[in-house]
Amino acid sequence: MSSQPDKNFQLEQANASDDSIQQTHAQLLQTKPEKKDGYSFLPLGILGLMCAAVFFGSIYLAHNSVRFDPLVYSESAKREKPGAVANVALTRAQLGKRVFATTCIACHQANGLGIPSVYPPLAGSEWALGNEERIIRIVLHGLNGPIEVKGSAYANVMAPLGEVLKDEQIANVISYVRSEWGNAASEVQPELVAKVRAATAARKTYWTAAELQQVGP
Repeated sequence: MSSQPDKNFQLEQANASDDSIQQTHAQLLQTKPEKKDGYSFLPLGILGLMCAAVFFGSIYLAHNSVRFDPLVYSESAKREKPGAVANVALTRAQLGKRVFATTCIACHQANGLGIPSVYPPLAGSEWALGNEERIIRIVLHGLNGPIEVKGSAYANVMAPLGEVLKDEQIANVISYVRSEWGNAASEVQPELVAKVRAATAARKTYWTAAELQQVGP
């Protein structure tokens, strides 16, 4: 019968198919690019670009985004910014209140009445409300010896503050004293303080009431 030749033909055909597959596989291996050792720089480059974009984007947003401005006092700055609260300009007397609170309040008290028989009052004081150059001298070089204020005698010492306070600070604190507690005298300007300081630069001792009475009314 013809069954045996058919089997041989099928085996030969199967072997031919196997050879064809192996040849095709070998060709594919020859055409496949070889894998290089190490890492590709392309992913690292993309990662670096992304990091740079995030970094510079953060800087841009920080400089151009709307930021909240709290109320910060500035004597000279006048910034106009949408949504910002306008700066509050303080008067010379208001600035002087700060100086008074740190250098004068212990003796003359917050109410300006001083300490009876020890430190004289500033409220209604003829010395505080009188000649500007006279009170500037007192603050610059201090006062020693007896003095009469509002009909009462005092004999204590006021320390000199000229080495501690600048001209503008002295002008501010005197302006505060001359306008607080019912006082209503004019402001004192830093230019006048500088003038008196220069004129009395050689002074090394405290003033006395008798000397100050010669300065002016």
